[in-house]
Amino acid sequence: MASRKLRIWALITAGGVGRRMGAGVAKQFLQVSGTPILTITIRNLASWGRFEGYVVTAPEAAIEATREAVSDLAGVKVVAGGETRQESVLRGLEALTDAAPEDIVFIHDGVRPYPPIDLFDRLTELAAPTGAILASAATDTVKTVNDGVVEGTLDRQRIYFAQTPQAFPHAYILNAHREAKRRGISATDDASLSEELGGSVKVVTSTSDNLKVTTPEDIKLLRLREGGAPMRVGHGYDVHKLVEGRALTLGGVVVEHELGLLGHSDADVATHAVADALLGAAALGDIGKHFPDTDPTFKGADSLMLLKEVSRLVSGEGYDILNVDVTIVAERPKLAPHIPKMRFNLADAMGVGVDMVSVKATTTEGLGFEGKEEGISAHAVALLAAK
Repeated sequence: MASRKLRIWALITAGGVGRRMGAGVAKQFLQVSGTPILTITIRNLASWGRFEGYVVTAPEAAIEATREAVSDLAGVKVVAGGETRQESVLRGLEALTDAAPEDIVFIHDGVRPYPPIDLFDRLTELAAPTGAILASAATDTVKTVNDGVVEGTLDRQRIYFAQTPQAFPHAYILNAHREAKRRGISATDDASLSEELGGSVKVVTSTSDNLKVTTPEDIKLLRLREGGAPMRVGHGYDVHKLVEGRALTLGGVVVEHELGLLGHSDADVATHAVADALLGAAALGDIGKHFPDTDPTFKGADSLMLLKEVSRLVSGEGYDILNVDVTIVAERPKLAPHIPKMRFNLADAMGVGVDMVSVKATTTEGLGFEGKEEGISAHAVALLAAK
């Protein structure tokens, strides 16, 4: 009788809630080049070409979002996970109803989007009878510490950092999880449960490139790997009429002059242009939409405070401010002495470094309304990057 062909399955845990990311969205749904991390992970797993099917465990509240993230991938089943990763893996294993006892299951973190596919064949070869894992060798000196004091130094030749995928025969790892639940054993990875049963888990040496996205720094590294975070560019323009009896405020600096700018707020054209550039880059409309001149709340408002609110809105949409460049067009007064303070004010309102803000001033050589000193205008360009 011919032997049955060994089949290989993938179980992907996607139960993160993103507490350490601080991004307001579960980390598996954060995007890299416009694609959710979870989608990238499963696409890369699928590129191996040997998986029979996939089970993804997800929080109950994120089932539909998870289905959407994997909608263009064939053979993917999404099931509700549990309160812990361990409980979620057990539910995922139980959902692999078509898996034979000897079939191999790769258990993988949904936020490790670039697993080393070239090591999968070796992982499969070593999976039976009690499991095989990817792990990277320690390169730093490892200390044991108690209450801020070094207690000892470990032999780093024997220290490896466990990664995923971790591969096991289906029946074996399912039994390990059920036994752990019965005995109240908790572990941070599946290999630990095999060890609890006395299993000898083999290691396939990987590298630290098999990144797990856990912190904001990780997502930045991931986006750099993909060629950088998605960029957004916005342009802002504002103009106000020069009149007597008004202060001339530009970039938050009150400039001594016989004329000032007329407006509902302090009429700071430079700051308004910057705010519009930020809003434009994030596709959030303009300052007139957010701070209408029909609202008495903004009568005489400090435009730097408005810019601070705009920056908060832009950040809330998931963008960092990378650079702002503003040009003030005015025949008089001479603005060069005030530019350093303007840069500081604008940077402070946006919560960025002064090196990210450029302010320039120019004239129109007597041409146009600026040249005739009827008004002052400002242009600004802003560059944003997805967080």
